[in-house]
Amino acid sequence: MGKFPEADERLLKKKICMKCNARNSIRATRCRKCNYPNLRLKAKDKNGA
Repeated sequence: MGKFPEADERLLKKKICMKCNARNSIRATRCRKCNYPNLRLKAKDKNGA
């Protein structure tokens, strides 16, 4: 993925709002932009290539 593991950590450990697609912190329970409660983890590459 990234050039080093710390970069992957920063880029991939996010939550995405299901309504407005805003990026939120991993600890968030509601969206920072629209206050919507449905958040999903950011998708990661399944095959690792």
